[in-house]
Amino acid sequence: MTSRTLVRAITTVAIAAASVLAVSGCTGGHASSAGRSGTTSSSTPPAPIGTRVDVPCAALVPEQVLATYGRTFTLDTDATPAHGSTAAGIAAERGDVCTWRDASGGARLTLAVASLPESTLTKLKDTLYEDSNSVPTYTVEGYFEARKGMGRADAFTDPYWIHVESTVFGEPGDAQPVVDAVRAALSSATASASATPQAG
Repeated sequence: MTSRTLVRAITTVAIAAASVLAVSGCTGGHASSAGRSGTTSSSTPPAPIGTRVDVPCAALVPEQVLATYGRTFTLDTDATPAHGSTAAGIAAERGDVCTWRDASGGARLTLAVASLPESTLTKLKDTLYEDSNSVPTYTVEGYFEARKGMGRADAFTDPYWIHVESTVFGEPGDAQPVVDAVRAALSSATASASATPQAG
């Protein structure tokens, strides 16, 4: 499944969910109406439906995990997701996006994590089930696809959607160390949040 297809899927379900929740100014049809009339809509984009993910990149994927690839990956703090990419769609949903670069070889590894409503996750899973390849070894529901030298892995540990892609991923097992590390970090962050006493 291509990144463009994933972005289209998350955008579609985001608009639908926002309409159900009656988010102010968010309708599922204004974009197409504007296209038919040839005018530019003044409406604002749909409000994000994702819950903010705030886990440091270094905690999501520790250095020792990146070292398993035999490269010197360094976090690129200036990187921004490409317009129309899956990572850009996840960033728009208040997700975390982390990019590491290998200075010696030019390889890049991008991780994006979103926290989404159950209905949205279900639609994403259904889309991947139809268009990608299931990977049982990810322990959770997971998928992998390699296309044009880029490997893309998706895994779901509700309410999180983990998306990671890199040219160093040639097969599902190549992405496993990153997927496992991110799952562990999110589990730890969730447990810590649950254990924190609530004010009042």
